[in-house]
Amino acid sequence: MKRPVTIVTGFLGSGKTTLLANVLSAPVMRNTAVLVNEFGEVGLDHHLLRRADERTVLLGQGCVCCSTREDLVGALLEFLDEEDRGCIPSLDRVVVETTGLADPSPILFTIFSHPVLQHHYYVDLVISTVDAVNGELHLDRNPESSKQIAASDSVVLTKTDIAQDKTVDRVYGRLLALNPCARVIEASFGEVDPVEVFSPPPSPVPFRINPAVGDGRHVSRIHSTSVTFEGSVDWAAFGVWFSMLLHARGENVLRVKGLLDVGEEGPVLLNGVQHVMHPPEHLEEWPDEDHATRLVFITRDICSEELLASLEAFRGIVGAKPRLVEANASV
Repeated sequence: MKRPVTIVTGFLGSGKTTLLANVLSAPVMRNTAVLVNEFGEVGLDHHLLRRADERTVLLGQGCVCCSTREDLVGALLEFLDEEDRGCIPSLDRVVVETTGLADPSPILFTIFSHPVLQHHYYVDLVISTVDAVNGELHLDRNPESSKQIAASDSVVLTKTDIAQDKTVDRVYGRLLALNPCARVIEASFGEVDPVEVFSPPPSPVPFRINPAVGDGRHVSRIHSTSVTFEGSVDWAAFGVWFSMLLHARGENVLRVKGLLDVGEEGPVLLNGVQHVMHPPEHLEEWPDEDHATRLVFITRDICSEELLASLEAFRGIVGAKPRLVEANASV
């Protein structure tokens, strides 16, 4: 049985360690191993706490999102060995806490591509923490913060107890504009329900109209684009288009998530960070009554019009007409 790996990321000082200290004390997290880069000032009282030094090996042309975390490979293989020897109980989950400036994508690449790890582990969630007090400043000045949020399935908005309500509302709005797929959970003093945090979002790809964000002074480099199709799509043809997109612009495709109607009982689930893709999953049934294709792209320097034009060019082989549902530009 494969063990889930949850990535916890977030910008410097956003409350990652405080969050983990609270959730790991819950009984449901008993057989959880934790890999952290810094032990930090907030103690993590956990018998399977290990340090990872974030040693990254760049591959090929030096693409960061297709690089291997050597430290992660060693630690995860060590857990397997200790399980086999009976030194530790069978793990329910591994949590990897990144540094505040880290890109989560090398962790996904490491697990998906390693010849041993891919058979024993899978990445189930990427969770990012965002500081409600300083979140706007981080988004304005640090592209790492935007990439972490774009890669996330869930965002924990921390320090809401000390932030002004209007500031919390602005940060919340920017999060939804940046990543309309993400579930946002508010936390005061790092206190959240561990089951809620470590459960998948209720809907794989929610479509919602996001509030207006910002005051127009931000340079719009990151775009979120929600697309649907009128009719079923040819899965093989769509795969050709998508592979070409990732090959040409993969480092600028920060996140893609979607459910595709391929003419079967259930949809195909797409989920990827940059050009590191989860294996496509053919679901037996749709998660709700809406059986239309729904895709969300979060891109850097690729505007919504470019994506739609590219899909239109492939319309003849994809077999369905793409339609823009919503577009946002932020940061």
